[in-house]
Amino acid sequence: MADTTAAAPRTDDDLRPGTTPTPARTRRHGPPGEPRRVAYLYLAPALLVFGLFLLFPLLHAVYLSFFEWDGLGLGTWVGIGNYADVLTDPELRAPFWHALVLVAFFCVVPVSLGLLLASLMTRSAVRGAGFFRSVIFLPQVVALTVVAVAWRDIFAPQGPLNDLLRAVGLDAFARGWLGDASWVLVAVGVVGVWVGTGLCMVLFLAGLSNVGRELYEAARIDGAGFWRELVSISLPSLRGEIAVAVTLTMVAALRTFDLVYVMTGGGPGRASTVPSYEVYQRAMERGQVGTGVTVALLLTAVILLATVLVNRLAEERD
Repeated sequence: MADTTAAAPRTDDDLRPGTTPTPARTRRHGPPGEPRRVAYLYLAPALLVFGLFLLFPLLHAVYLSFFEWDGLGLGTWVGIGNYADVLTDPELRAPFWHALVLVAFFCVVPVSLGLLLASLMTRSAVRGAGFFRSVIFLPQVVALTVVAVAWRDIFAPQGPLNDLLRAVGLDAFARGWLGDASWVLVAVGVVGVWVGTGLCMVLFLAGLSNVGRELYEAARIDGAGFWRELVSISLPSLRGEIAVAVTLTMVAALRTFDLVYVMTGGGPGRASTVPSYEVYQRAMERGQVGTGVTVALLLTAVILLATVLVNRLAEERD
């Protein structure tokens, strides 16, 4: 087969008598850069760490989910029995329904409030906007354990919230918020709204800063009001940021543990148990490691599915 490599042209110095011709340089065909196998060598350390600390534990968890095991003795093979229990036992399904309720508070409300606040702040100059943004975003930089302790005291029967209600003559609404099965999820959800609104607002402010002001000015000349600008300009321009905000807040709602553990302990009764807390309770307190691992794997699958769906919807709209 003929050689397809191109030889470099010889110079006059190469043709002089008594000089040694310079070897012809060959030009490599193909994409520039290092060969693919060299790239894999660069990635090998990261892939090794990924496999050792993430992939292997995940596969081991899948293996444990097929056993009934107390964490100490020998396990008993039950096959898909743990999965069947989670799907059929109302006590194990309830935490997932509670997490779905929290999604409304952790995701829907903060995204809506964050979008409204960001739109209002970009529509006109607001005095002290920097301080306002800092105050709204502050819960994001405070540890959730600290947040849970503070709000637990606020919702206490003799806490500031009930004292305020009594002071304004609304004694009938004062209650033990965290001890009332009808209101405990609402109380935890309010904390989620307080924590998540600042993150959504900052994301949307960053997105709106890239929208040309001439679009809003043209809309106002045509007689568009605030809500028309929000629907026709802001929302279409923030599809990417909205997808990110929905993903982050939804995942936070589904995997929440700190708030429930500190504020309610899953109570009263089991009125505020969530999947993450159920995993802890089953595996660490009851010695039902197989069931706890199964709940954790199903929670992982729900989070992954929700994330994929949100991103697919965002891509289709783009």
